[in-house]
Amino acid sequence: MYGFIRRSVQWMALLFCGLSTTGCSSNVLVFHPAGPVSRIEEHLIIMSIILVTIVVVPVILLLWYIVRTFRDTPNNPAPYEPEWSESRVLESIWWGIPIIIVAVLGFFTVKDTFALTRPPEKVTNPLTILVTSLDWKWMFQYPGQQVATVNYCEIPASRPVQFVLTSNAPMNSFWVPELGGQEYTMPGMAMRLWLQADQPGIYYGHGANFSGKGFAHMQFNVHAVKQTQFDAWVKHLKRTAPPLTMDGYHGLVRPSVVGQMSFSSYPPTIFRDMIMQEGGMYMKRDMTILGTAD
Repeated sequence: MYGFIRRSVQWMALLFCGLSTTGCSSNVLVFHPAGPVSRIEEHLIIMSIILVTIVVVPVILLLWYIVRTFRDTPNNPAPYEPEWSESRVLESIWWGIPIIIVAVLGFFTVKDTFALTRPPEKVTNPLTILVTSLDWKWMFQYPGQQVATVNYCEIPASRPVQFVLTSNAPMNSFWVPELGGQEYTMPGMAMRLWLQADQPGIYYGHGANFSGKGFAHMQFNVHAVKQTQFDAWVKHLKRTAPPLTMDGYHGLVRPSVVGQMSFSSYPPTIFRDMIMQEGGMYMKRDMTILGTAD
């Protein structure tokens, strides 16, 4: 039954995209969850659509019935009651049902939202990745491995990843639709986002907040691989990629569009220094957010 409802909601979403805009892809990524976080969020989306439909559809049908029944036409048999003012039954229905729907939706939204502030699965060795949105590119730093990348991210499959997000440019929004919901990147802030990929694969990510003329180029891929492949990738970068120097970092900060880049090392304090120079609202309270678990 749930599978039928899920497919029905997907088709309704595709139909809405087709009717509302020509730029909406036929492959709605949020309805193709590839991890525990995105599955929870997909369930919330479907539940929200169903609950809203419970209200919207009867209201539309009732509107059609009222207009058709009480329209001003000759010999209309509908009762004419100019002194009618209220109905406790109707008042209870159109106030009671929305209150129940909002309460149900609010309960599950709060429950799942707070659950997603923790790793999607209990593990002792999550991977921490520091993410910085720049103009117009994404930089990923691995504090446990001391390597860095630009415009692509490598993660082990079936292992929770804690993304710690900030910005050294206008505010943006980090989003990998198949793995989970978006989280904002803001100067002076260090925001957490837990994601996990169930299977190896390449997952599309992009900035979901308009940030100027290069916004369309703020795309990246998340490569989920087996743990052994991830370890081999780190060793390969250590041997072959150039180091990221402070001069190189300052060059990345300047507005520009670049392709994928890899670095065998980076100045270890640039992420913390960048946040602190903008105020460091979270860093002053919780310096352990940078964790170095490998």
